[in-house]
Amino acid sequence: MIRLSWIRPFVLAGLCAVTAQAWANPAAAEKPYVPERGQMGKDVIWIPTPKGLIDKMLTAAKVTSSDRVFDLGAGDGIIAITAAKEFGAQSVGIEFNPQMADYARRMVKEAGVSDKVRIITGDIFKEDFSSASVVTLYLLPDLNLRLRPTLLRMKPGTRVVSHAFTMGDWEPDETMAHESARGYLWVVPASVEGEWRMTGMEGGPVRLNFQQALQKIGGMLTRGSTPQPLLGAKLVGEELTFQFLTPDRQVHSFSGKVWGSQINGTVTSPGGLMTPVQVRKL
Repeated sequence: MIRLSWIRPFVLAGLCAVTAQAWANPAAAEKPYVPERGQMGKDVIWIPTPKGLIDKMLTAAKVTSSDRVFDLGAGDGIIAITAAKEFGAQSVGIEFNPQMADYARRMVKEAGVSDKVRIITGDIFKEDFSSASVVTLYLLPDLNLRLRPTLLRMKPGTRVVSHAFTMGDWEPDETMAHESARGYLWVVPASVEGEWRMTGMEGGPVRLNFQQALQKIGGMLTRGSTPQPLLGAKLVGEELTFQFLTPDRQVHSFSGKVWGSQINGTVTSPGGLMTPVQVRKL
């Protein structure tokens, strides 16, 4: 029978040899995960967004400390980290790959923004990001189009910025570039399609009829039985502006904010007089 007291010195010696080998050859020890440019993901390959373009995308989206930024397909977490560290926002990254998500969490910790950034391991088509005021993404065109209905249902005024790829016939409100990289900004538009009634102006109420295709709008204003086209109608998020002619052929300007089925605004005359008006959907 072999006594255990004889075996222990050999086991200890073996452990010491393995430890010494790991110290002498770090490759023999397990390395922490580090992503590789071009590696395959769930639906995309990983190519990091250049820092210069990230800065321009977040600047175009007018990110501030009052914003909540969601980065869809967060990768190494750099966009979420930049939004927090340089723009003061609270940010959340959603990443499908658990190893990549863990790596992003390490980057968040190293950047010292653990109090502002959270990385979720999850599917961007299943996670809830409806609380975002800014959404960032670097996905393929077909994924952008799959996300588009969800993005368009978000609160009007939500800013969406994408690296490289667009949203089909939803034309960007702004384009930015850094070296060979390009980014796009959209502002989720309010819904104004249909008939409205504007009160508060001298001469009684008028009717407004808006036609809308995403953020592009046009329409007619009817006073009495006389319709006229709206001039320069523009919708940016919930901010609505247009011009129209009064019976004395003077150009007046309307500016207002859409709140569901009502619009609170003002009409400014050529002389600068500002008249509060209320607009309600019929």
